[in-house]
Amino acid sequence: MKSIPILVDMEARVRMMEEIGDYAQVICLAAPPIEALAGPDASPDLARIANDSMAEIVAQYPKLFPAFIASLPLNNPAAASDEIDRSIRDLGARGVQFFSNVKGKALDQPEFRPLFEKMASYDLPILLHPARNSSFSDYKTEDKSQYEIWWCIGWPYETSAAMIRIVFAGYFDRWPDLKIITHHLGAMIPYNEGRLGPGYDVLGARSPGENYGELLKKLKKRPLDYFRMFYGDTAIFGALPAMKCGLEFFGPGNVLFGTDCPFSPDKGAGNVRDTVRAIDALPIGEEERRMIYEGNAKRLMKI
Repeated sequence: MKSIPILVDMEARVRMMEEIGDYAQVICLAAPPIEALAGPDASPDLARIANDSMAEIVAQYPKLFPAFIASLPLNNPAAASDEIDRSIRDLGARGVQFFSNVKGKALDQPEFRPLFEKMASYDLPILLHPARNSSFSDYKTEDKSQYEIWWCIGWPYETSAAMIRIVFAGYFDRWPDLKIITHHLGAMIPYNEGRLGPGYDVLGARSPGENYGELLKKLKKRPLDYFRMFYGDTAIFGALPAMKCGLEFFGPGNVLFGTDCPFSPDKGAGNVRDTVRAIDALPIGEEERRMIYEGNAKRLMKI
């Protein structure tokens, strides 16, 4: 982390943001997840330290950092629930961050459902970030990932798999107002609309022995329609064709400005400038552009 100064040096971060001008950030804790750093006994303390610190940054620089997204000790669901309450009620957090799996557990497992329900009741968003590292091999016969596949392809897969599990867990039927912002503009989902649509219309046709047909009957909507209920940020490194694809899939009301700053080759504002360039090149009206840049975030996070 020390190799990226603006990730840990607030003075450097402030200088970078002031150089860009007319720019603010809603901050959150970077990867890895807290549960990757500590067991369930210690992770609640780490989450509290992180959230207290981010709240202090927001208080010190309210114009540059108008809000923060709370971190949670997801390997301790009871403590995570308490931290949601504390962060939102006492510290003013405007959402929480979930990672795509919790030490290998899917987010549709029963112990995590109350956390989704609680966020739906607060009417504040969950930011969904992928979690995978090089120890997750590309093939079963290997012991680690090669060529950083775990990051380039593994992360988008992680987010997409988590989205699919959330859809078929029926979370959007239980809590129609649940707001989940997916990192990297929905990952693989928008580009694979043609597979997800007709493919999930016949869920079970390729899975002998699984009773997926009954699951489909329980859903209130076509599976593809649930994927459009997610939100996506624009952190796709300024790739204009991908930006157009994600925007067409989610619609301008469900896309929020995001950049992955400072994880760019220049370890600074490169991703910000590339993302702005792509958004400004989109064939949309100025009101839609304003929604992406700030309007949707202000609405969802009640800023």
